[in-house]
Amino acid sequence: MKKIAYILMIAASVSLFSCTGDFLDVETKSEFDESIVFSNYTLAEYNIFGISDAFGQTNGHRGRYLPYYGFNTDIEWNNNTDAGDKLDLSAYDTKTGNGQMSNSNGPFECLYTGVERANLCIAGLKKYGNIENDPQMAYLYAEALVLRAVLYHDLLKGWGDVPARFEPINSETIYIPKSNRDVIYKQILADLETAIPMLYWPGESAQTMRTDRISKSFAIGMYARLALAASGYALRPDDGQLGTNNPGSVRKTNDEELQASVLYPKALGYLKEAISKKCNSLYANYVDLWKATSNMDLTAGKETLWVIPFSDGRGRWNYSFAIKDADLGGRGGNAGPVPTLYFDYAQGDVRRDISCVNWQWDKGHVAKLNNINNWYFGKYRFEWQVKAPYTGGNDCGVKPIVMRYADILLMAAEIANSTECGARDEAFAKQCLLEVRERAFKGNESVAQSYVNGLTGEDNILKAIQEERKFEFVGEFLRKGDLIRWGILGETLEATKQNIIDLANLQGKYTFLSGDLYWKDNGAEGLTIYGLEPNQKAAPAGDDWTHVKEYIKPEKFYSDKSKVYAYDVLYLNDPDTRQFWPLFDATCNANTELKNDYGYAGSTVTE
Repeated sequence: MKKIAYILMIAASVSLFSCTGDFLDVETKSEFDESIVFSNYTLAEYNIFGISDAFGQTNGHRGRYLPYYGFNTDIEWNNNTDAGDKLDLSAYDTKTGNGQMSNSNGPFECLYTGVERANLCIAGLKKYGNIENDPQMAYLYAEALVLRAVLYHDLLKGWGDVPARFEPINSETIYIPKSNRDVIYKQILADLETAIPMLYWPGESAQTMRTDRISKSFAIGMYARLALAASGYALRPDDGQLGTNNPGSVRKTNDEELQASVLYPKALGYLKEAISKKCNSLYANYVDLWKATSNMDLTAGKETLWVIPFSDGRGRWNYSFAIKDADLGGRGGNAGPVPTLYFDYAQGDVRRDISCVNWQWDKGHVAKLNNINNWYFGKYRFEWQVKAPYTGGNDCGVKPIVMRYADILLMAAEIANSTECGARDEAFAKQCLLEVRERAFKGNESVAQSYVNGLTGEDNILKAIQEERKFEFVGEFLRKGDLIRWGILGETLEATKQNIIDLANLQGKYTFLSGDLYWKDNGAEGLTIYGLEPNQKAAPAGDDWTHVKEYIKPEKFYSDKSKVYAYDVLYLNDPDTRQFWPLFDATCNANTELKNDYGYAGSTVTE
């Protein structure tokens, strides 16, 4: 059985990465058993590639997890108001029989396929890889550990408590119940501590010349991300009630090993090492980062630390989130920024007009104004795919960024600012925050400096960091996890809904708007917009503007088809009671040991 598994993993790897040359040069063996596979670097590496293949499965990350995880927050929403499975996934009303997710090959199953492949690699390399004496094999072992941590992190984000599998499946462990998530957090954090010394810095080795392979910088960032999540708030079943459909409550863990006071000092030490090493840096211009992303620049040592390693013909990132383009069959734009986000940016923040776009491409690549409730993530554009242009179909080949250096800086700022880290380092926290903020105000760095220098006190600096993450990472779907771990998901969504209502009615903090809008065509750059900033109530000078009266009014948020206002389906239940998806019926049908929590109605198990 193991021989078959290894052969399948190698075949999948060859298909995914098209690295057939070296594979065919390997001496032919009568049998591929684990002692041969994991004592040979090339064969072992192909098995590592097989772990990543799990991300590209049709109903896994490629077509289900990435297009639906992370909505709705104060910065990102799925503004499709039509009742059904897609709306339920974003509006905190997911059912156990959801048609998008309840499949025998859904994202839950795909992630565990990756976990099982990682377990096989980890066990094989540990036994046969001579990892104590061979740095190259040790790198592969560490890479497998980090990939398993990534897979589990996504399982924990999506479902909360899930089964803990850290050994290859055998006849006795095919069907197991959920484990307390703390068991998983402790294991993958320990795995990362093991892996980090074995890994290479970006550009330090042949393996880490590209951002689709695991580097030490990324592993350090993952440790910090997991430390923040494990020690933070989340919806948890009551102690001893796991798997009983217990509604639970939003709270921190009681596990002594996962307290911030334990994890933060380790995380900050790692982050400071990554920062001082200077292997990564921010792009000088924010827009250049996103042009490089759409153009699939995988060169290590820049801002991007790791991307999901889709093949060039796989993945639906721009297909799902780019500015919609009529010349490409209307691809893109299934979701976008919450309309109020545009108004939250400070004057002069270059990220605003890159992140929040209220127009799309019409036929002939001519920009067309959208309604106020329909914005796109301007970071993602098909026209920036120059190296590998989009040619149609359901895949665009763009490899989504999982982590970039800006996150290293802001996580370091957050942890250094916390008294739970021990000796709070306000100066270092502000230094890290300033580096991100100065890029956002390029050309007006003094504005960023004045802002950061004026911050004092732990609470004020934390709020500034929370806001900075909001403006920096829109469209990257980190926000939901951030709001959950800060313990403010529900209250933030409630405030966001009221803000959208206030915007629609030009009340509250939006009274500076007239409700009218003016635009003019700026060619390849899209539309130039006037009327959405302070002091723009009066008509602009010149006669080349198109005037749109009552661009903002309640009716623009109303769907005649769905008979609802968009802000009324921002959430259909208290988000704090629906922080996670349920275990879906297809999953529970296949493993009757699995039971739901969080008050879900329980699965319909087919006997």
